[in-house]
Amino acid sequence: MPTTAREVLNGLRWRKGESLHEAELHVLDRRAPGRFRVVPGREVTALGHRTFDTARATIPYYKIARIEYRGRVIFERKEG
Repeated sequence: MPTTAREVLNGLRWRKGESLHEAELHVLDRRAPGRFRVVPGREVTALGHRTFDTARATIPYYKIARIEYRGRVIFERKEG
């Protein structure tokens, strides 16, 4: 079972029958209202070792607070 955001995203990208494009990544962003912004999975252009890329930014995985897929939470960062 995947335990990190990176593992979850790679599973969605490569596992048959699943699609990274259907995911929503809730990313910590101190400038956004509520301190989070949503990055649609279809905007992810590359998954690296410590970061993922979109057309506008390179974002570290540790900033992902939650990943939703097909209406349910499949990853949530534990605090503390």
